[in-house]
Amino acid sequence: MNKRLVIGMTGATGAVYGQRLLEVLRDLGGWETHLVVSAAGALNVFHELGMKRREIHALADVVHDIDDIAASIASGAFKTEGMVIAPCSMKTLAAVAHGFGDNLISRAADVALKERRRLVVVPRETPLNLAHIRNMAAVTEMGGIIYPPLPAFYGGAKTLPALIDETVGRILGLFGIEVGLYTSWEGLGGPGRGEGEPV
Repeated sequence: MNKRLVIGMTGATGAVYGQRLLEVLRDLGGWETHLVVSAAGALNVFHELGMKRREIHALADVVHDIDDIAASIASGAFKTEGMVIAPCSMKTLAAVAHGFGDNLISRAADVALKERRRLVVVPRETPLNLAHIRNMAAVTEMGGIIYPPLPAFYGGAKTLPALIDETVGRILGLFGIEVGLYTSWEGLGGPGRGEGEPV
């Protein structure tokens, strides 16, 4: 049986992260993706990616309506490896931080936390106010992982798609999924760190 991963997409900028997660898992095989897209998330998918709702839905194995609180992923009895919310708005972050399961994204995240499954939240906002920071701390204290999609320039990526893939690869790595989307850090210089040092 394929492993299951829940993907939530909300109205924050960065729809491409959710898109690439779905594409990579589809191409990898062995995984069953369960997708939930909020109304603002669908609007953002169209604005940023030029994709209609049905097109982003087509990348997933199973699609759930945002208001379907009776969906399979709303219950801890439905076994998954966890959930990624990418991108995650500050509204959804607040709902997760305070256990406010007002829709299927925040409810599925609550399920992941209560069942001690991996929850990775990919928040997109800047600058952050104190409420944002406290909500991130609350999710972290409950066992969730806050993963801001910040590019790592030391990897040598030269294009925007490469930077996006690095983030997606690292997120998937948190679930033990290694797909070779980026080069792992091996340190600077050669033996004794003498090579490549600045003069």
